[in-house]
Amino acid sequence: MKQFRCTACKSKVFFENVLCLTCRSALGFDESAMSIVTLEPKRPDDAGYRIAGKPRAARLYCCCNSEHGVCNWLTTDGSPGTLSRACRLNRTIPNLSEPGNLQAWRDLEHAKKRLLYSLLRLDLPFDDIAAGNQPLTFDFVANSMTGHLDGVVTIDVNETDAVERERQRQQFQEPYRTLLGHARHESGHFFWPSLIERAGRSQEFRRLFGDERTDYGAALARHHDNGPPADWKDRHLTAYASSHPWEDWAETWAHYLHMVDAIDTAEAEGFAPRPGGSRWSTILSVRRSQPDSYGKASFKSLLERWLPLTLSLNNLSRSLGHADFYPFVIPEPARRKLDFVHRVVTRQR
Repeated sequence: MKQFRCTACKSKVFFENVLCLTCRSALGFDESAMSIVTLEPKRPDDAGYRIAGKPRAARLYCCCNSEHGVCNWLTTDGSPGTLSRACRLNRTIPNLSEPGNLQAWRDLEHAKKRLLYSLLRLDLPFDDIAAGNQPLTFDFVANSMTGHLDGVVTIDVNETDAVERERQRQQFQEPYRTLLGHARHESGHFFWPSLIERAGRSQEFRRLFGDERTDYGAALARHHDNGPPADWKDRHLTAYASSHPWEDWAETWAHYLHMVDAIDTAEAEGFAPRPGGSRWSTILSVRRSQPDSYGKASFKSLLERWLPLTLSLNNLSRSLGHADFYPFVIPEPARRKLDFVHRVVTRQR
């Protein structure tokens, strides 16, 4: 994630902000600039905004969901009831008449929009209906099973409850469970048909991940009944990845998005670990010459930045009494799978 600043007062602002807390300027996400922009005050007779300092720029309007405080993405359509590109992907939202669901929806939208930001930076089409593709669609439903089916990502609203999420994390013996992790994982299932099956990459996929034609339901039932194989850490990023090749792909896809965005954020914040000699150093230093992690960076350069970054941040987390920032080890077979994801993404571009 890039670093954003209010152009009116130069204060640092964040991806989810609708207001600069220093100068009280209105803010919004402008997809054409891929940036949080500062907005000039609207006139009483006009619902639109202009980007501060750009009087000739096109008029921009708030998504109608902004009235609920769940969306800061801007549109060029000022018609009443217009949704942002991100909010148009919603098929089902939480029942707002139920206590706590408005905040739950905000949390879900924050995770979803961070996913979409990454997909936009990677030029991965998620709503290209003109090309005959199924758009990425979201159902935010209480007491449901989080998963993906035919282009629809369902996330259980109860996952927004930190206590419930921790209970499930422990129940399934997971080292990590977040809303953003769910969104990234399920998006991997969404992209598999277009990037692997229809793109003619099935054979290479099967050499790395296994044969996805094995019975999916039976594989998941076996995993939940018997647990992962004893040697799963030698071949997979997570225990769940060992359940079926599709889950291995989705887990690897999610970790690739974690890697790319965390590296981008670290370098935007002005620090990044550097390798030292034959061992990884945990010294943080400014790295201004690295290729864009979302751009033309090689997988080797990503991994060279990712490994020391996770070691440094794990150490920092422990010093504050928290669990590891990245509680995973990347075995060689998983490294090859991550490299495959990187090649698939870069070739798609």
